[in-house]
Amino acid sequence: MFHHSSKLQYPVRVDKPDPEFAMLLQQAIGGVEGEIRVAMQYFFQAMGARGDARIKDLLISTATEELAHIEMLGYAVALNLEGAPLSYQEASAQDPVVNAILGGMNPRHILSSGLSAMPVNANGVPFDMSHIYASGNVAADMLANVTAEATGRVLATRLYNFTEDKGMKDFLSFLIARDTMHQQQWLAVIEEMGGIGASLPIPNSFPPEGEANEHSYYCLNTSLDKPLPEGRWSQGPSYDGRGQFTAKQEPELLGSEPLLGNARPGSGAQQEQISGVPPEQPV
Repeated sequence: MFHHSSKLQYPVRVDKPDPEFAMLLQQAIGGVEGEIRVAMQYFFQAMGARGDARIKDLLISTATEELAHIEMLGYAVALNLEGAPLSYQEASAQDPVVNAILGGMNPRHILSSGLSAMPVNANGVPFDMSHIYASGNVAADMLANVTAEATGRVLATRLYNFTEDKGMKDFLSFLIARDTMHQQQWLAVIEEMGGIGASLPIPNSFPPEGEANEHSYYCLNTSLDKPLPEGRWSQGPSYDGRGQFTAKQEPELLGSEPLLGNARPGSGAQQEQISGVPPEQPV
């Protein structure tokens, strides 16, 4: 069950409406880096969370906060669309060139939503939930969450740098700050579980005897003209404490050539594929 306050989590102010910036803000709502994505990701992770109940509570709480961010961003989009041209005549009166491209705004903000936000990205593509990651493995999910918050913060900083509107900069500075916390919050969950070393390899519950351990800790070079770049990934103890990182400069080809044999009758293949006999060539 959820409760709602009529007040926003943080003030949202637009000093000078900008329909083009409204279109860009849509990425923070319905883009793969956006708030719909993280809200739904945390909800579905929480609904499948098993084990430590604190983690489920944390996921639900943060998911709900992300809904508040969607509300604020939607309000910001609407404020930036104030005064946008609603007709050919109105746009032409401003500037014929601007009219040709509607000032860079998304025309669906006029045609579909009446100058308000939509669950779409900056290109007008609806968010389809295909980037919701909820694996049922808490370590895997926390790493996915760090990535989601990191890319979301990158987006928010780019939006911050794009606008000169002081109100929007103030609002975006809040979203950037919350992304700072959320990135580290999910890393803190991993630390509560013993740290990254104890969590690796994910899932850490899989028995070692089921893994071809001789292939677990070498970094493989597949370049024909360059050696593998040296780094922490090619030397020193593995993070799970079970092995040593090494470098293998070229693949060891342990398999054979993959040949499937003849095609099955009735599979829609050519007769020559089924018989395996090439046709006679005309003399």
